[in-house]
Amino acid sequence: MTKQQANWSPYDNNGGSCVAIAGADYCVIAADTRMSTGYNILTRDYSKICKLADKCVMASSGFQADVRALQKQLAARHLIYQHQHNKQMSCPAMAQLLSNTLYYKRFFPYYSFNVLGGLDNEGKGCVFTYDAVGSYEKVGYSSQGSGSTLIMPFLDNQLKSPSPLLLPAQDAVTPLVEAEAIDLVKTVFASASERDIYTGDKLELVIVNAAGIRREYMELRKD
Repeated sequence: MTKQQANWSPYDNNGGSCVAIAGADYCVIAADTRMSTGYNILTRDYSKICKLADKCVMASSGFQADVRALQKQLAARHLIYQHQHNKQMSCPAMAQLLSNTLYYKRFFPYYSFNVLGGLDNEGKGCVFTYDAVGSYEKVGYSSQGSGSTLIMPFLDNQLKSPSPLLLPAQDAVTPLVEAEAIDLVKTVFASASERDIYTGDKLELVIVNAAGIRREYMELRKD
């Protein structure tokens, strides 16, 4: 008889899905509010979205304890930056900081899968998508989390981002106006929550534009 041994892991996956879409003068970042472990729902009202700066927002899925540690680290680094430079960090600068922070921990990573969205220095929408060890890419739209395998093909079909190999480089921002992007995000989450048990309860949308940041909510299925 083989010896049974208990395996302990420092990581868990709390599920959930995140989406970000960039437009000409806005960015929509969205995530559901369900937090699970295995077949248990821990809470139905947990925000996965964190405001890092006035024009920069991060949505994270994965292990929420690591996500919270990562958010605290970024907040501390941003505070130091503000004291040294007398201004807030831009979204592309924050994107590089997040990459560096994740890569620094690559041998014992933050088990978090992030999308960063906001406005760049010209006021155009930008989205950056990450893996757990800091490899990142600037894109027009992205999805992370347990529902991303359902959401991403739908976004690809609707938005068809240009190949990064095209020369001259094509602009990644999507052609949608803000209201269309919000409707599209609501549609993909309503669809994902039908098939992914880790996505549901409520959708939280954060819209970043020249006027500032605003939040919207939509109910999703609760089972």
